[in-house]
Amino acid sequence: MKRLLYIAFISIVLIFADSAIAQGYKYYNLDCFPVLGTLAPNATARYSRLPDEMKDSIRSDLWGLGLHSAGLAVRFRSNSSRLSAKWHSRNKFNMNHMTATGIRGLDLYVLQDSIWTTVSSARPSFNNHNSTSTLVTDMKPGVMREYMLYLSLYDGVDSLYIGVDSSAVVMPPVLNLPRVGKPIIMYGTSILQGGCATRPGMAHTNILQRQLQREVVNLGFSGNARLDPEIGRLMADSDASLFVLDMLPNCTADMLDERLENFVTILRNKHPETPILFVESPMFPISRFSTEVFETLTEKNARFRKIYERLVEAGDANIHYFRSEDILGVDYEATVDNYHFTDTGFQRFADSMLPVVKSLLKD
Repeated sequence: MKRLLYIAFISIVLIFADSAIAQGYKYYNLDCFPVLGTLAPNATARYSRLPDEMKDSIRSDLWGLGLHSAGLAVRFRSNSSRLSAKWHSRNKFNMNHMTATGIRGLDLYVLQDSIWTTVSSARPSFNNHNSTSTLVTDMKPGVMREYMLYLSLYDGVDSLYIGVDSSAVVMPPVLNLPRVGKPIIMYGTSILQGGCATRPGMAHTNILQRQLQREVVNLGFSGNARLDPEIGRLMADSDASLFVLDMLPNCTADMLDERLENFVTILRNKHPETPILFVESPMFPISRFSTEVFETLTEKNARFRKIYERLVEAGDANIHYFRSEDILGVDYEATVDNYHFTDTGFQRFADSMLPVVKSLLKD
């Protein structure tokens, strides 16, 4: 029976394998391999973060951002001595403060001694939507390795192939790492989406996923984390182990008063005891000089804290609060533009959150 299943799987993969063998690589379509980090496993767009039925019920900006593949990763294993990637970027998007590797590239990790470690990033083409990039060459052949390939943070991936030696194979993972099921669901802004990590693996949601060895869902929507109830309902329909609400930079203080408690109620209607973590807005470096920014951030954090305290006083013992003091360090060198994080900022943020998140996980 196992042999028949193996043959059937390989047949499916080879049907979808790219017919051309370029530079000695044999390319496999990764569409039938496990995808981590999505709440829309049956979406028409394979690498979407939002299910098809939400398209006509949410703001168009949110829908478009949901097609960005932030936080998604494909798991596979291979015994190839080298690996190459081919993919199609939905938008061929560029920004003037974030690397193309972070926006439209891929990022490969390998499991060594139960720890995920970086192998290489796949650099996207500047000229068109189609990209081909060599990830690694000259590894010891014949060794079966477990891989995790992170997808683009600020663009969507329409198709994805992995290239291996002509004599090598690509197979489903054997190890359930990061552990799939009861994911940590994190909701937030452009920072949570991954702006401005130099490569996808350095977004703090992905760092936490590797540190915790469990699935993390990235619901970061650049400029659009405004407590839309539709997103709350999507989160509530999942079997989450923890909800993280980190949307403050996109919300006004009045918006918090108007929408936050309703958003929490949506989650609580289906998850009365699942921990919810409120994350303060960082006091971004520019707040040292801009009076307006300082006052705005201070006011929003104060309103946020009051709502948290009100919910706790009303009897919700599973809402928790994460303060933002010094989460980016004290040297003010952890951002690109006074707001969006560098890789250093993401690593510091993840390291600050790690013990708090660990303490809230019940399994």
